[in-house]
Order: sequence, then C-alpha cells, then structure tokens
Amino acid sequence: MIEQMTDMTAEPKPMHEFIYDPDDQRMLLNFGPSHPATHGTLRLLLELDGERIVDCVPEIGYLHHGFEKLGEYRTYNQTVTITDRMNYLSPMNNNLAYILSVEQLFGIQVTKRAEYLRVILAELSRIMDHLICIGTHAMDLGAFTVLLYFIRERENIYNLFELLTGTRLTISYVRVGGFARDRDIPDAFFPMLHKVLAGLPAAIDEVDRLLSHNKIYLDRTKEVGVLSKEDAARYAVTGPCLRASAIPWDLRVQHPYSSYEDFEFDIPVGAIGDVYDRYLVRMEEMRQSIRIIQQAIAHFPDGPLNVDSDSKVMLPEKKEVYGSIEGLIHQFEVIMPNRGSRAPLGEAYVPTEAPNGELGYFIISNQGNGPYRFRVRPPSFYHFQVIPLLLRGRLLSDAVSVLSSLNIIAGELDR
Repeated sequence: MIEQMTDMTAEPKPMHEFIYDPDDQRMLLNFGPSHPATHGTLRLLLELDGERIVDCVPEIGYLHHGFEKLGEYRTYNQTVTITDRMNYLSPMNNNLAYILSVEQLFGIQVTKRAEYLRVILAELSRIMDHLICIGTHAMDLGAFTVLLYFIRERENIYNLFELLTGTRLTISYVRVGGFARDRDIPDAFFPMLHKVLAGLPAAIDEVDRLLSHNKIYLDRTKEVGVLSKEDAARYAVTGPCLRASAIPWDLRVQHPYSSYEDFEFDIPVGAIGDVYDRYLVRMEEMRQSIRIIQQAIAHFPDGPLNVDSDSKVMLPEKKEVYGSIEGLIHQFEVIMPNRGSRAPLGEAYVPTEAPNGELGYFIISNQGNGPYRFRVRPPSFYHFQVIPLLLRGRLLSDAVSVLSSLNIIAGELDR
C-alpha cells in the first residue's frame, strides 16, 4: 500500500518497490524530466488518486553547472559569460543584474547614454522572454500557432542583438563601466529597432485574439493554479507571477536602477493569481516594454557609452593599444587573470526586475580581481517550490498548464 507523502523532503522509493493494494488506488507518476513540457530538465514526482493530484515533490539538479562556484575563479568581466547561460531566454537581463552589483562594488557610475541603452536592451530581452514563455505555454496546451507568431518576432529581436553585439543568444555584451565594444552604436540599429517595435503590437494583438477569449484555453487556465496574495508573499514569489496575484510590486518602480525612474509605464496586475492572470500580465508587460523603449529612443542622450578608460576598469581603445606602449600596458593589466581590475573590500547586491522576477547577484570582494564569493538570487528557484501548493487537488492535465505558466528556467534554477 502506498502511504500518502507528508514529508515533502523524503526521498521517493524506486518505482519497482511499490506493491499496489486494491483498496488504495493511489500511484506515483514521474512527470518529467523526459516529458515535453519539462524540457528534459525538470522532474515532478506526483502522487495520484485516479487523475487527481494528491501530492507533488519537485526535484531539481538536472542542469546543474555550478555557476556560482565558477564565478569565484574568474575576473569580474570574465564572469559575465557565466550569467548569459543562466536564463538563456533573456541573457541581457542577467548581464545587467550582475554588472550593476559589480559597479556598486567599484563605486562606478556609468554614463546616461549607457543606462538608456541598457534599458532598451533589457526591455527587448523582457519581450523575448515573454514571447517564448507564452508561445511554449500555449504549445504545451495544444495551441501551436501562437509559438509560430511569437518565434518570428523573437527572431527579429535576435537580429537586432546580432547587429549590435555580433551574437544572438549568449551575448556577453555588458562590461564593468559600459559595454564590450569600443565602437558606438551602429547607424542601422535604431532604424531596425523602429521596424521591430512597429511589428510587435500586431503580433501581440493577434495572439490576444487567438487565446484570450478561446473557450478551450479558458477552461485550461481560468481558476487553475490559483496563487493567493498571502501565499505569493509567503513563498517570496516575484515578477509576473506576483503581480498576477494582485500585488503591484515592480523593482523598476519601487527600487529603480539604470535610470528607470525617467520612464512612465503601468504595472499590470491580475485578479486572483491563476494561470490565466499570469498569461494576461505577461501580455500587457510586453506592451509596456514597447512603451519604455519608445521613450528611451525619443530621449536618447548624447555622449560616450563607456566610462573613461583611465578608470582602469575598461579596455582602452584599439588605436591606443596599437599606437602607444601605455595603451598596451593598460590592456595587459585589465585582461591578464593575475592582474585585472581590483574592487575595494566590501559586498554588493542590486535587485533587478528580470522577466521572471527579482534577480540579483550578491558579490563579496576581498580586493581581488574577481568575486571572492558569488551567489545568485534567481526567481525560478523560488517559483519551483510553490508548484506543490498549486497542484494539490488538481487534475493531472493541470500540471502542464501550471508549470508552463511559472516559466521555470532550469539554468537559473540549478545555477
């Protein structure tokens, strides 16, 4: 007979050890990691009574790379490449959150032009993340057309990043004090950005017409996976999942960074915190991100992108490296692992509003050229623990809907 799991931390037995009693029809089911909706990286151990979920144990560790420890063996700028691979759907937001903490350690204030460009790229990444989240969520429920509409728009944004950074996915573009390139923004960037922004609202509206009043979709999402205000706060849920539970908390407003205080935008909130509300919040957030980007373009400042290279945190311009011994020595001191820019003794943490919620990097400096201690506050790690609360008492088919609405990214979940 299978006893009901009350200890959520208990190690489950192997499946072959269970002997089923005719008087108790409960069974254990592995939902993932091979299930298409778990993307090969997540596992939910479900206890079922028929098709009803009695209990759930979420398990992590299927994509563990040890990013936090790796970051302690690299210089501050080398660690940027690690952050790309955490939430690989919106790498720019990871770059930004990390660099803001490092710049706080160094006491560096970047230029206004750099802050506005960071905002533009961060909001484009937010849109990219939501496009994939909603597209794969709809696909998991059988609406494949939504992903086709949204993947096209995501590819257009990829083209923008490729023009600016030379890469599409793991961009590693932000650096301490500015950006990775010593050249200015390409002339074609803003005209292409205008075209991308002009096409996005039509795609969002088309998906709105496809899903928001579709009876099948409503039956699969409304009053499913309800997360109350109290539970959202108790489980430290953040981002769209928190705002869907009718809590208007957005770090871009409550604790603005990178000049977010210069922009006007609304904070979309839900009504009851179900799967449908989480979908609606993300849809509206994309519209608000477009609004922020348009304001940033309209008031884009002049001036340099990077701080003065004399600060010894930025690489000198190539003409200085090739034209003077001082420039060559400067580059040598910044790049060499046993040299590099050294932060003062201290610690820093800057919370940012990533597409999934609060993302921050806690960094301790011992006056070395890289983090002495490097820890991450990833939103997916907190959201994964709330799944049992949302699934108990629901049908097995609801597991797909609930899991995809939380947008768990295994790279930042496992770190």
